[in-house]
Amino acid sequence: MLALHGYWRSGAAWRVRLVLALKGLDWTSVPHDLRHGEQALPTYRALNPQALVPALDTGAAVLTQSLAICEWLEEAWPQPPILPADPLLRAQARAIALVIACDTHPLANLRVQQALRRDLGADEAQVNGWLAHWIGDGLDAVAALVARHGGAFAVGDTPTIADCCLVPQLYGARRFGLDAARWPALVAIEARLLALPGLAATHPDQQADAA
Repeated sequence: MLALHGYWRSGAAWRVRLVLALKGLDWTSVPHDLRHGEQALPTYRALNPQALVPALDTGAAVLTQSLAICEWLEEAWPQPPILPADPLLRAQARAIALVIACDTHPLANLRVQQALRRDLGADEAQVNGWLAHWIGDGLDAVAALVARHGGAFAVGDTPTIADCCLVPQLYGARRFGLDAARWPALVAIEARLLALPGLAATHPDQQADAA
């Protein structure tokens, strides 16, 4: 049984939940409350030295980094695929995923917010301005890429790793006060993805540790 170590509101953990659900895999949830610093406990650091979520215990190894986990799931269970067969479209799906996972989400995560407040003395208005700038900039870029390569989903007409990164980032945008109506094509993709069988259950609000 696959065991996913995460946190209900973590966008990175949600990416993995979406891939697990798309592939119809069984898994168990092992929650770690980031608000209370549980990710920094020695027991968790033994699994993930970065003290970040998610981590996936496969039974044979512990995998870290959400995109690496998603790519492993794709290789271990190739059907249904989350990467297009065409090499150019495959690269485009990865590019959209990386815009979010590498260039957008990391600038808005909890440890960055804490550092802005603690180390730079930023007040809430400044933190919120930072979040709005970087999340908005990232989603603007994704919207432009989707306009080039999208169909029913971010790249073509079937869900890919790009969609599994996009949906959690839209959740994060709303959480930090951005109006998602700014990106109507992305919101439409979000609705299509979450309407697929089993995917609504991956939403943060549906997780057992949600509070």
